Amino acid sequence: MAMDDTSLRQGFLADESATLQLGATLAAVLHGGIQLQLHGDLGAGKTTFTRGLLQALGHAGRVKSPTYTLVESYSLPPLMVHHFDLYRFTDPDEWHDAGFGDYFAADTLCIVEWPDKAGDCLPPPDLVLELSVCDAGRNYRLQAFSETGHQCLSRLATPAAAS
Repeated sequence: MAMDDTSLRQGFLADESATLQLGATLAAVLHGGIQLQLHGDLGAGKTTFTRGLLQALGHAGRVKSPTYTLVESYSLPPLMVHHFDLYRFTDPDEWHDAGFGDYFAADTLCIVEWPDKAGDCLPPPDLVLELSVCDAGRNYRLQAFSETGHQCLSRLATPAAAS
């Protein structure tokens, strides 16, 4: 897919509230069948972003990092959300051994932290969010890598997506 000005969003998140809001804003344009990969060092805000996204989709409970469980699943009408954290993977084959490929379906949203730990086992992402610490806040870069991801970012850019 050729990148154009609607394939990328980037900016600065001044605090935790702004990171939660970015998650909530993106939630408004996501749907089943999407894979969102999250990149960033420990403490960059990946789980905070995911909490904002899940809360905007209607989850009222606690959102914890699945560092030890590897995946936390949330049944939210009208879709299932699977939040993966692959930080503890030592071998990409662990992806297949765990059967995680079966989690990717047309009615699921898959959010994957530390996707590089799965090597080539993951399907190509629709969207990639990179978070990096910058002073007291975070820089973010959200990029589309599929036609579906591009459509999400295009809807994000329109005033109608904010209502």
